[in-house]
Amino acid sequence: MSLWLLNKEIIECRKCPRLVEYRESIVPKREEKYWDRPIPGFGDTNGWLLLIGSAPAPHGGNRTGRIFTGDPSGDFLMQALFETGFANQPNSDSRDDGLVLTGCYISDIVRCVPPKHKPTLQECRSCVAYLKEEVTYLKKLTHVITLGRLAFDHFMPPKTKFEFGKVYTLETGVKVLACYHPSPRNTNTGKLSASLFKSFLRKF
Repeated sequence: MSLWLLNKEIIECRKCPRLVEYRESIVPKREEKYWDRPIPGFGDTNGWLLLIGSAPAPHGGNRTGRIFTGDPSGDFLMQALFETGFANQPNSDSRDDGLVLTGCYISDIVRCVPPKHKPTLQECRSCVAYLKEEVTYLKKLTHVITLGRLAFDHFMPPKTKFEFGKVYTLETGVKVLACYHPSPRNTNTGKLSASLFKSFLRKF
């Protein structure tokens, strides 16, 4: 399978009835046309850095069709990527906004927006299989930043303890940095500052 075919499979996925029902329930209440489907990763497939989030935001990725796009978390992330040379612009507004990533790829553990931002354990386990296959197409991958506990727990080997700012090394040699999610709750309170996050991006 190619990455193109994998992305096609992701977009057409309806494996989790609860997530399908929820994402489709959001759309009729809005005048704007929503993406309303699972969301594939995006970025530079020749990049050495992978950023992994948790799940799309209801009126961010679920609306625009691209993760970390059209919401405050995406604004924070893209500004940092721009200032550290990974993105050609500081904004991520829509799929046709001209954003180009260089050296990094972005993906999620869960591809559909979950109710109350909380996917179930089974939904995570079902969806993370897509991420594992996605990683096989990132041939130059050497570093990963997990954005939040959920991303860390489902990407790392079982029972690995999350420790903010710590760098772990997988058996493959890939290095993984544990980071908080760039949600407004974390960024507005200073739990994850822009300067600290940019230092993580420059760390490798």
